[in-house]
Amino acid sequence: MSPDEVRQAAAALLGAYRTGTPISPLSLAHPHATAADAYRIQQAQVRAWTQAGDEIRGHKIGLVSPAIQRQMGVHEPDYGHLTASMFHPERQPIPARAFIQPRIEPEIAFVLKAPLRGPGVGLAEAMRAVDVVLPALEIVDSRIKDWRVTIVDTIADNASSGGVILGRTPVRAAEVDLPSVTCTLTRNGTPTEKGTGAAVLGSPLNALAWLANALGAMGVCLEPGHVVLSGSFTRAVPIAPGDVVTADMTGIGTVTASLSRVDG
Repeated sequence: MSPDEVRQAAAALLGAYRTGTPISPLSLAHPHATAADAYRIQQAQVRAWTQAGDEIRGHKIGLVSPAIQRQMGVHEPDYGHLTASMFHPERQPIPARAFIQPRIEPEIAFVLKAPLRGPGVGLAEAMRAVDVVLPALEIVDSRIKDWRVTIVDTIADNASSGGVILGRTPVRAAEVDLPSVTCTLTRNGTPTEKGTGAAVLGSPLNALAWLANALGAMGVCLEPGHVVLSGSFTRAVPIAPGDVVTADMTGIGTVTASLSRVDG
């Protein structure tokens, strides 16, 4: 894609955030666009957000399951940026108007205590960089109409980021067998999904190492204090105003999120 096409695509996505109206898939207008093009579109939006006063607080990893990778026709995950405005306090109603077509996923959040820069990051180095892990819920959203996304669409749309809710029970990563963590996702009191940490590239720590290496290839370092969402334990579940969702993770704790019923 040309620089002008990248700017226009980023502007269209930024407009969808502003108006709440989704756009047609970018992959239809740009059938020859690549993942590299999509990351350029993502970066253009991140620059716009930070220039407007928002702040990068971490990253999210998506497409961690083999099934979704096959569906998207890719062989590795993708990533997006987390900004300060995406974080919401646990158990406080989140404005439903902030999203277009939200879904929710249970994830482990890594909080870093040391810089982590690839390439060449292995599991031991990734573990040493982690301060604590937290139970987390990610609200994923799409600025693409009806979630008709290809890999290009979702990467360009900041890996379908929406919101983040962190639990309040930090645990040292070394004290938890991350692949064996079992999560039960409950919506409005009814269990809807169940999964384990092994669904996340075999272990959420593998996802963290992958991200450090992917960003390192672009000269980007994961920073101390930043949050990394490792990828979902389960499929994404649609949510609506008034819904209350809880993720219960063995050995780590619980986290609850709710969408407001009425927007003021």
